[in-house]
This record gives sequence, structure tokens and C-alpha cells, in this order.
Amino acid sequence: MCSPSATLTVWAGSWLAGNSAPDDVLEALQAWAPRHTIAAGDPATGARSDLPWTSRETAAGSGMMALLKVIREAMAHSEATLRLVLPVPGDVRGLPVGTVFAADAVETGEGLLIGVPGADGTGLIPLWTDDDTVQWTLYSVPVPSDPGPDMALGEAEYTMREAVRDAADALMQLHTTGVGAVDSDPRELIEAQLADYSRHDYPDSIPLRARRILDTADHVAAILTVAQREPASSPTSASAIGAQETLLRPLWDAIRAARLVAVHASARGSR
Repeated sequence: MCSPSATLTVWAGSWLAGNSAPDDVLEALQAWAPRHTIAAGDPATGARSDLPWTSRETAAGSGMMALLKVIREAMAHSEATLRLVLPVPGDVRGLPVGTVFAADAVETGEGLLIGVPGADGTGLIPLWTDDDTVQWTLYSVPVPSDPGPDMALGEAEYTMREAVRDAADALMQLHTTGVGAVDSDPRELIEAQLADYSRHDYPDSIPLRARRILDTADHVAAILTVAQREPASSPTSASAIGAQETLLRPLWDAIRAARLVAVHASARGSR
């Protein structure tokens, strides 16, 4: 699983559908950190939710059961949706524009939007603190009425199959040109990165095709991470930086889109 927000979206969907227990959700989250808390992002949200208000720099908050309570209440309406967001600068599709939640989600690179599209809802963003805790910050935020369409699962699966080949070609190109040359065996580094992803379990209720997409997206992400992470992969000139960005950015965008499709299909399919 690519992020705490993705884990929470998939497992919360399974739990709300009666396919998983609350303890299953909490156990899945503990693969990211042994402790999770939740706090309001501003005093007004704190007053409405009866949660402590805290700044993003502090770690005080209520425990994990309070997190599940927030999700259940936000999903009480039959038309409510549970959506993962994975924004990056320049691509904020699905975010409520001009909100603190949107700015914080872009900074963090992830979050959840929960509620009825077109109405006031709930946002959640995880933040690691200094004491190995993931603190979930709660926002009162409008849920966009049109978050933008997801591609079909079949299209996402095909895109990820193609991306495996393209990512391997990109790694080879960086390796042979010296822009991303690595001293270690890239296959071993990729396997180590995949092992980190595989620590995270999926609910039994997840659609098989969605799981294949998530697994393949992890494979592509592992290849790209190896291409970028090694010291020798650091471009030494503006032109080299631009070349690496041009080569890898479309693949990262494809991974992000495929993960959103698969996670949303999982959350819908579980309910």
C-alpha cells in the first residue's frame, strides 16, 4: 500500500460494509506506525467534533477509535463517498480549491475526503510526528461535487502493465547514461523496495483486479524509486534534472492515477 491514507480508505470501506472488524482497520494502520491519534485542525472543527485542537507541529490527540467514529459519522448518509486524494503540485484534481485542507494535502501528498459530494464533509490528512506517531488531522471541508472521473479498471490494469516495461527501460537508460547509475544490483534494490510495500495487507473483500493494479503499481514505483534514490542518481546539472523529470514524471503520474482507481473501486466494492 502506498500511503496511510490509501490503507485507511481501503480498510474503512471494508469495515463499513461489514466485511472487516474495527480491529482489522487498526491493525492495518499499525503497519505504518505503532500509534495513531486524531485531532481537529482548527478550534471550530474541534468544537463540532469534540476532538482536541492541535497545530500540525504537536502530537496531542485522541486515539484510534475516535478516528473510526469520525469516519462512521461522516459516512452515515447513503450517498456519502470515501475518496483518497494523492495530489502533487500542479495537479490538485478532486480537492476543494482554496481550502486549508487542499493546501495541507498537497504539502503532505495524500489525504481522504469523506461525505456527500456537493455538501459539507470531512477531510483527513496523516502527519508523522517526532515520537513515531501518525496523527490524523480532521478538517471541516466541502466535498467537491465533481471530483473528476476515474479511468476504468481495465484501462488502469493495461496502463500499469505497460508502465512496468517503461519503468524498466527508464532505469536502464539512467543506468547506462550515468545519470542514474547504481553500484548495487538494481534487481536486489527493487526487491527490497517491494518487500517494504508488501508489509501492508489488503482486506479479503478487495476486488481481484484492483489488487492486481495496486501490486503492479507498487512494482513500477519500486523501479522508479531505485532509479531516483541512489546517490549516483542525483542529477548534476539543470539539463540532467530536466531530463530525469521528463523521463520519470509521466510514470509517477500513471502510478498515482492507477492507485486512485483501484483504491476507489475497493472502497465502493466493499460497501
